[in-house]
Amino acid sequence: MNPSIDIPEFGIKRENEERRDGGCAVVFDPESQRYAVGDQIQKGKYRLFSGGVDTGEDIQEGVLREVVEESGLDDYLYVEKIAEAETHFHNILKNVNRVGRATCFLVILKSKNTIDTKLEPHEKFTLVWVTADEIISKWKLHNENKDYDHWIYFLEKSVGRAKELGYDKTSNI
Repeated sequence: MNPSIDIPEFGIKRENEERRDGGCAVVFDPESQRYAVGDQIQKGKYRLFSGGVDTGEDIQEGVLREVVEESGLDDYLYVEKIAEAETHFHNILKNVNRVGRATCFLVILKSKNTIDTKLEPHEKFTLVWVTADEIISKWKLHNENKDYDHWIYFLEKSVGRAKELGYDKTSNI
């Protein structure tokens, strides 16, 4: 397989899928050895900071914009593209079936300082800090429709890279 041409596909194809390309970030704080995720208040589920990218917007700039808007985190030490995937999933927040090319970035923080967030009305989550093992465990518990398969793939690759770079010293993934 040529990684520059072939990318993995995740999820279950659904009827009436709307195409929306975008990406996500796996955000890590080396000081606390924790990952930043959104905790969906009404669902009790973790989510990566993610979203669609605007027409003409650079994918990395778009994903980092989503991180700032959704988490308030904006003090980055290191950013690296980790992987791409073709994804099929049900967007819980917008109640719509989606298909799209997702690009994942590993974001290593300088600090956990935050600015005000700009959540959209459908975004009902708060910033929490958890271990990679806790995230994977929660996703696997709620993955009956394969909606988290691509995030599991992205998190595992990101944790591996954070370990290679010497930032993540505690994850068991």
